[in-house]
Amino acid sequence: MATERVDNLAGERRKAEFDVEAMKIVWAGSKHDLDVSDRIARLVASDPVFGKDTRTTLDRKELFKNTLRKVAHAWKQINELRLTEEEASRLRFYIDQPAYVDLHWGMFLPAIKGQGTEEQQAKWLPLAYKMQIIGCYAQTELGHGSNVQGLETTATFDPQTDEFIIHSPTLTSSKWWPGGLGKVSTHAVVYARLIVDGKDYGVNGFIVQLRSLDDHSPLPGITVGDIGMKFGNGAYNSMDNGVLTFDNVRIPRDQMLMRVAKVTREGKYVPSDVPRQILYGTMVYVRQGIVSDASIALSRAVTIATRYSAVRRQFGSQNGGPETKVIDYKTQQSRLFPLLATAYAYRFVSEWLSSLYTDVTQRLQANDFSVLPEAHACTAGLKSLTTSITADGIEECRKLCGGHGYLCSSGLPELFAVYVPTCTYEGDNVVLQLQTVAQLGSGEPLVGTTAYMGRAEHLLQCKSSVQNPEDWLNPDVVLEAFESRAFRMSVDCAKNLAKFSKPKEGFSELSADLVEAAIAHCQLIVVSKFIDKLKQDIPGAGVKQQLEILCSIYALHLLHKHAGEFLSTGSLTSKQVALANDILRSLYSKLRPNAIALVDSFNYTDHFLGSVLGRYDGNVYPKLYEEAWKDPLNETVVPEGYHEFVRPILKQHLRMARL
Repeated sequence: MATERVDNLAGERRKAEFDVEAMKIVWAGSKHDLDVSDRIARLVASDPVFGKDTRTTLDRKELFKNTLRKVAHAWKQINELRLTEEEASRLRFYIDQPAYVDLHWGMFLPAIKGQGTEEQQAKWLPLAYKMQIIGCYAQTELGHGSNVQGLETTATFDPQTDEFIIHSPTLTSSKWWPGGLGKVSTHAVVYARLIVDGKDYGVNGFIVQLRSLDDHSPLPGITVGDIGMKFGNGAYNSMDNGVLTFDNVRIPRDQMLMRVAKVTREGKYVPSDVPRQILYGTMVYVRQGIVSDASIALSRAVTIATRYSAVRRQFGSQNGGPETKVIDYKTQQSRLFPLLATAYAYRFVSEWLSSLYTDVTQRLQANDFSVLPEAHACTAGLKSLTTSITADGIEECRKLCGGHGYLCSSGLPELFAVYVPTCTYEGDNVVLQLQTVAQLGSGEPLVGTTAYMGRAEHLLQCKSSVQNPEDWLNPDVVLEAFESRAFRMSVDCAKNLAKFSKPKEGFSELSADLVEAAIAHCQLIVVSKFIDKLKQDIPGAGVKQQLEILCSIYALHLLHKHAGEFLSTGSLTSKQVALANDILRSLYSKLRPNAIALVDSFNYTDHFLGSVLGRYDGNVYPKLYEEAWKDPLNETVVPEGYHEFVRPILKQHLRMARL
C-alpha cells in the first residue's frame, strides 16, 4: 500500500507539461533567491534543534522555553556561519515558529529607521543589530487598536529635568498584544500622546527601556507580563504577547523619535520639514511583507491539500478497480485550483509591492513624498484583501483534506492558528479597506494603481466585447471588465455620498458599500499585476503557458464569485458571465495534469510544511498511523485516571448519595 501511494505522486510528476525548475525560479524571484532559500531551508531541516514534530503537544512553558532555545541556536548559527542579512532573514523564516525576535527585526528596527533622526539611528541601531538590546513595538492598547489617534498612554514633557514622563492613566491605556513584550524585550518603541505645556500634540513614538540589562527585572514604574494563551495548539503560543503599564516612568528627552517633530530643551514643539506622511514609509514596508507572507501561507496550505488530493481515493470504483482520486472530481478542482492560482497571484503582487517600496524609499531620500499617500492606500488595501482571503483559504484547504485535515499532524490547524491574527494585526482589515477608499476619493492625482480612473468616460460607456468563451483568455478583455466594475462601483458610492449634507454621516452610513468598492479596486490591482507578469520574459519550456492558465483561473474565479457586481454595474451581461464560467471549467481540466508540479515549484521542504498529508513522497497513510502512536496519551496502555474514575463506573463501585 505504501508503494502504491508513493507511485501516485511520482506518476503525477511525470504528467508535468512545463519546466518545474524554471517555475521554481519564477516563484522565488531569481536564481539567486532560489539558491539562497533552498540552501537555508535544507540547513534548517537538517538541524535537530529546529525540529517541530512535538510542538503541538508541548505545554505553554515548555513551548516558550523551546522557542528561546531555537532563537539562541539560530543566532549562534548566524554568527558562526557568518550569514549575510539576507541569509539570516531566511533562516529565521524557515525555523517557522513565532518568536520574540519577529517584532525586534520586523517592527522595532524599521520604526527607528523610519522615525528616528540620524543621531538616534547611530545610537540605537548598532545595539539592536547586535542584539545587545531586544526591542518590540508597543502601540496597541487594551482599549484601542486600529484607532491609533485614540491611544491613551501619555508622554508629558518635564522642562525641569529635560525628561518625558510616560504614564498609563487608565486600565484601557495598558499596552496589550505586542509580541516579545511579555517576557523578553528589554526595550520598546512606545506610542503615546505627546503633552507639552498642557497641550496635546497627538501620538508620537518613544524609545523606552523596560527591563534591566543586568538581571532582566522590570525597571521601576513598569508592570509587564504575558497576556495568556491564544487560539490553537502550538501556533502563536510560542510568542510572549504582552501587557505593559507605566507609572510615571521618566526617560531622557532625546528618546522621543524626532524625525517628524521634536521637543527642544526649552520645551518648544517644533515640526520638521519632513511631513507626517513619512510614517507611511514604515507601514508600506511592513504591509508589503505581510502580502508576501500571505502568498507563502496560502501556498503551504495549497501544497498540502493538492498533494493529499492526489493520494486520497474515494468512490468511483468500477469492476473492482481503484477508486477515483479526489483531485479528479470537479467539485474538488473548483475549490482547490482557484486557491492555487491565488497563491501565485499574491506572490506576483508582493513582488510589485517590494519594488514599490524600493521606489518609495529612493524618493524619500530625495525628499519626494508625492507617492506616499497612494502607496499607503494600496498597501493597506492589499494587506486587507490578501490576509482575509488567505485565512479563509487555509481553512478551505483543511476542509478539502476531509477528516484527516483536522489532525494536528496534517499541519493545517496550526498553520491556520498562526495565520489568522494577520487579519487584525497591523490594522483591522475592514478599517484598512476604508482607508483605501478614502484615498480613492481624496482628490489626489490619479497615479499608479488609480490611473485607470482617469479614463472615466470610456469606463462608464464601454461594453465588453466577449462573444464566446475563448474571448475571456484575452488579458485585455479581462482587465477592462475589472476596471469597469471597480470604477463604476466607486462612482456609485460617490453619487450616494453626495446625497448626504454631512460627509462623515454619509461615509458612516455607506461604509459597507465603500468596503466593497475598495475590494474591487484591490482585486483589480492583483489581476493587473498578474497580467503584467505575463508580459515579462519568462524562460523555461511551458512556464508561461501555465502562468497564463493560472492568471485566467484567478481572474475568472473572481468574476464568478462577484458576478452580481459585474452585472449590477452593467460591466457585463449575464451571457458573458455564463461564458466566463464555461471557460473556467475547461481551465481546471488544463491545470489538472500540472497540479502536483505547480505546488512542487514552491520548493518547500517536508520540514517546513510540517504535514503528514503534504509529504513530498505521498506516503501518507503509514505516516499517519505512525504519528498517532507518538501522542502522549499512548505512552501508557491503561490511561492515568482509569483506576480512580473509570473502573468504579465499570464495577458499579460508585457510592450513591441517599436522599
